[in-house]
Amino acid sequence: MRFDIFTLFPGIFESPLKESMLKRAIESGLLDVQLHNIRDYAVGRHQVTDDYPYGGGGGMVMKPEPMFSAVETVLGLETRNAEVGVRNEDSEFRLPHSEIPIVLLTPQGRLFNQQIATELAQHDRVALICGRYEGFDERIREHLATDEISIGDYVLTGGELAALVVVDAVIRLKPGVLGDPTGAIDDSHASGLLEYPHYTRPPEFRGWQVPEILLSGDHAKVDRWRREQALLRTWRRRPDLLERAELTELDRLFLQRLVQSGSRLT
Repeated sequence: MRFDIFTLFPGIFESPLKESMLKRAIESGLLDVQLHNIRDYAVGRHQVTDDYPYGGGGGMVMKPEPMFSAVETVLGLETRNAEVGVRNEDSEFRLPHSEIPIVLLTPQGRLFNQQIATELAQHDRVALICGRYEGFDERIREHLATDEISIGDYVLTGGELAALVVVDAVIRLKPGVLGDPTGAIDDSHASGLLEYPHYTRPPEFRGWQVPEILLSGDHAKVDRWRREQALLRTWRRRPDLLERAELTELDRLFLQRLVQSGSRLT
């Protein structure tokens, strides 16, 4: 899978892409991350990519020309635009529909979650646009991006860290990226629930015991215990997720017992 990332600060990506899972995915050919410096597509000796906002106000705004030029050139939309572009009432070219998702990383976008990660993982190529400064010219949002994503209700200095979050969350869903083929299936949110607790050796640490059922060797009982623990943890911490989760009759009976017992997070 290929990610084309458009940024003013490509150096931010160097270290994360050279570590752990992302590094292995790149080395194995499962992940291809191409960094494109938006400044390289700005005209003039100073390659200016931002300017003062019309109407006044603080901060600088990213200019549309370098961004459009970068995305159109890299994604091969520049020629198509000239060939099949359609003029609107103002006699301005509109971009043709892009088969590659062009995602604007912005606090105003739809909130990123596991479902959106799964959605993006269905594509072989995704473009991510990293904003900076006060924001970007609205024409980038209206006429270039095909999607807008936010990783949370807060503001970052730029979209680079958000882009890394998206890349990491999406690529781990691709077959072969994780060492455990079922690893992504069991993750929190993958099934609509928070993940069950994990334990490893030693069986006793400072007097705290590993649950006996995990040492029993009875896989059916272990599976049921894990499912109930996932339900319990979700009910205590994120009950809103239960409204959308796919629940079995056994799951519902377990949740009913929780309600009747009045269990609370301690």
